[in-house]
Amino acid sequence: MTTPSPSPHLQSLQSQKVGSAVQGAAALLWLPQAALLAWAVQGLAYGRGLAAVWWPAGGILVLGLLRAACEAWGARRVFAQARAHLSILRAHAAAALAAGSPLDRARVSSGLAASVIAEQAEAVVPYLVHYQPARWRVMVVPLAIATVVAGLSWVAALVLLVAAPLIPVFMAFVGMSAQAASKAQMLEMGSMNAFLLDRLRGLATLRALDAVDATAQRLGESAQSLRRRTMAVLRIAFLSSAVLELFSALGVAMVAAYVGFHLLGTLAFGTWGHRLSLGEGLFILLLAPAFFEPLRDIAAVWHDRAAGEAALNALGQMERHGLAFPGGHAAAVNAEPGVAHAHGAPSVTMRGLHFAHPGEAPLFGGFELRIAAGEHVALLGASGSGKSALLSLIAGLLPAARGEIEIGGVPMTDRTATALRQRIGWMGQKPHVFAGSVEANVALGRSGVGAPQVASAVRLVGLEAVAQAHPGTALGEGGVGLSGGEAVRLAMARIAVHADAVLLLVDEPTAHLDTETAAHVADALLALAFGKTLIVATHDPVLASRIGRVVNLDVELLERAA
Repeated sequence: MTTPSPSPHLQSLQSQKVGSAVQGAAALLWLPQAALLAWAVQGLAYGRGLAAVWWPAGGILVLGLLRAACEAWGARRVFAQARAHLSILRAHAAAALAAGSPLDRARVSSGLAASVIAEQAEAVVPYLVHYQPARWRVMVVPLAIATVVAGLSWVAALVLLVAAPLIPVFMAFVGMSAQAASKAQMLEMGSMNAFLLDRLRGLATLRALDAVDATAQRLGESAQSLRRRTMAVLRIAFLSSAVLELFSALGVAMVAAYVGFHLLGTLAFGTWGHRLSLGEGLFILLLAPAFFEPLRDIAAVWHDRAAGEAALNALGQMERHGLAFPGGHAAAVNAEPGVAHAHGAPSVTMRGLHFAHPGEAPLFGGFELRIAAGEHVALLGASGSGKSALLSLIAGLLPAARGEIEIGGVPMTDRTATALRQRIGWMGQKPHVFAGSVEANVALGRSGVGAPQVASAVRLVGLEAVAQAHPGTALGEGGVGLSGGEAVRLAMARIAVHADAVLLLVDEPTAHLDTETAAHVADALLALAFGKTLIVATHDPVLASRIGRVVNLDVELLERAA
């Protein structure tokens, strides 16, 4: 039985711990350096001249080079693994967004998602690079120094141990406020980004309604609110540094006072039956600031901790939302094998289907429909009759309250949804065209789809004669450069390159098109659906007549209600 290899997430964390441990070991090298320095000074004070300095100086130099090398290696390793860990977190968050449905009304807004993944997530790197190694040093270095100092003077060690706990106690109070302030700042930043993106999308409408000034005023108020929250975070960061510097300065001063009076003979107690020498007293004085240095380091990165944990929490919430959606990537992990490997056009069966949007009247109550394998069906009905909702239910983009949906005899469940979607080609009412080449817009990053496949798909949907639809042509965001009908056929080309798509779900392909363009789109759709199961939601009676079987949802629902 083979042992499973650790996940990239665990490997990254383990590698970060190794780097942090090396940086901590580098900090401990100051102990022998301080001992050599104190020894050299004592030798000079006792009149041994430069002979007492040479080999301690060489030892200090060698240890200094080793310390610098360990710190550099550890820092590079921690930084590289922090970036890798952030990439994993971003991939998980993006997978969670992709696993969720675009029709999920609780879905994270695009502005907030972009802010969390692209901007706020960067706070994770300083947290892992600065705070985690500093936290490791705090747990190891002060304890090692206190142990060494206690071997020479229990009073000096006691002073350090009394002063040290006061720092984390006060910083804990400061830290709770810092984390709350950082979380509020990130929420404000995400809200402002979402607001700005929403208003940019509706800029034409704002101009038409003469609401530009009101929008600018609200944006200014959001910016001022973000400024106040940012300044609150900075005030807390400065406060934590002030608390640390106060107690560390008092601790070092008390140790220096004790050592000074002990060397002068005023304070004869505090050692283990003998008086401290000059070298021993200097050694203790050199270690006292180093005892507080890890605490000073952690205070300097306390804001990184608060911001990093807030960013991790935001990414975690986004991922948990994707896990909670039916058919999300948690279900994909436990997907039933073999579902996606079935061949041929599937049948679609709906039995006892109940569905209603939250807070709205039910759309379906016991709806039933059977579509044979390879059959072409047009769904007709008035606006609001549930045509788009029915397509979304079949695709698993909306969860049904009750009832069953089977595709090719396989029930649509949380465990099968991801695999069944691999056999579905989807085209919504408003297919989005991204800024980029036609080839990139058609391939959408699918593996095995290159220029030849894209060119074949473009020919199939009748775009080969359109200059703007050549695979290498660049398109603007939203399809700038294409007409409405050409953009629809471009969306059909996306389905055409999807070799496993044997069930096509198409929503209003001819809406808002003139008669001639609608006819071209219908021709392309029927050519694309040859040998496949096709379900089209439409208001267009001409398109419905060409599809074949027509299911009028208004009539079906009235008959069932009767």
